[in-house]
Amino acid sequence: MWPFSKKKQGSNNDFVYNSSKSKKMKTWKKVLLILGGLLVLVFGAMAWKTGSVWHKVGSGGVFENLYKALPIGEDKLEGEADGRVNILLLGMRGEGVEGGGLLADTIMIASVKPGSEGVESKASLFSIPRDFYVKVPGKDYQAKINAVYASGEEREKGGGLTDMSTIISEIVGVPIHYAVSINFAGFQQLVDSLGGVDIHLDQPFSETLQFKGLEQRCDATTVFNVPSGNYEEKWIQRKNGTYYTNPKRYPLCYANNADKASLECGGDFELPAGDITLTGEQALCYVRSRVTSSDFDRARRQQEILQKIKTKALSVGVLSDFGTINKMMDSLGNNVRTNMQMWEMKRFFELYQQMGDVKISQKVLENSEEGLLYTPTGDEWKSAGYILFPRGDNYDRIKEAFGKMLN
Repeated sequence: MWPFSKKKQGSNNDFVYNSSKSKKMKTWKKVLLILGGLLVLVFGAMAWKTGSVWHKVGSGGVFENLYKALPIGEDKLEGEADGRVNILLLGMRGEGVEGGGLLADTIMIASVKPGSEGVESKASLFSIPRDFYVKVPGKDYQAKINAVYASGEEREKGGGLTDMSTIISEIVGVPIHYAVSINFAGFQQLVDSLGGVDIHLDQPFSETLQFKGLEQRCDATTVFNVPSGNYEEKWIQRKNGTYYTNPKRYPLCYANNADKASLECGGDFELPAGDITLTGEQALCYVRSRVTSSDFDRARRQQEILQKIKTKALSVGVLSDFGTINKMMDSLGNNVRTNMQMWEMKRFFELYQQMGDVKISQKVLENSEEGLLYTPTGDEWKSAGYILFPRGDNYDRIKEAFGKMLN
């Protein structure tokens, strides 16, 4: 009986122990399955989100982008091995928007020189005015450079980025590796998704002319009688090709009864002196203002705000906020176009993180005595309106200045 009883007692203990162990294993399996399912759902959602956004924003297939975004291999950006990555940044109203939707108001080259052992990291911003007169790629005529993007898009979807990169490369003398365009709506949404951008103004800022609506010839009625400071002149061409102007100049006026709520930036755009957090709408008006000041001053403001956006976007607090990132992704997906693939954007972000808070050198091409541009005065150019040419009538000085930006 003893052997039987011992065996029976031992079997019950083993059964209880194994049963408990089996239950624990089943519980862990359930937990692992649930966690695995959640990971699959999260990864799938991220892949869908990334794929759907990048389908609208960038180039390359979804799976190719996701694979190269993984920490496998050592894929490098174009220009990285040569020590300089050049990215063309374009800003415009947007496709289908009245008032020159695809005319580039902002033309800027952002260059990054990744550091290495004993070599300092550097970055620069180089702005080109929209009135720079160039030969349009693939065409037999000249036009202001801001029209090149629209011309390329007429040829084919994505042709705008290609043609702008081509002409900018000719001007600065180096390859333009990547290009990004953002419309006004995207810029405004981007700033708002960051919670605004902080600036300091030593004195009040105002743009009292640009946003008051369309100008017409001043009349004697109570409608168009607010002088804009501009004039209409009709240039008439003689048979020998020269031009002369009608002796009478027609002053232009804004309507005085315009509904300010319907005008861009409220008609009279003003900012007080001091520390200000700009909303997306305010930031957009600030970087577009040029009539009261100049197009060159506008380019400097654009560079200033771009640096503020960079600082805010790369801050730890913002990048750890999924809600903010989600808003930024939606903004990018609807309003941005680029020829960068997702893994290239990720790689660029990693490089910039490694560089830290590097000082950015800045330059704006302009037509002062020390500038590299000039305004032609010959009769043959009068029909083209206000345009700018490179000094020396070639790009040599511009190429030299651009080359020195990171040296």
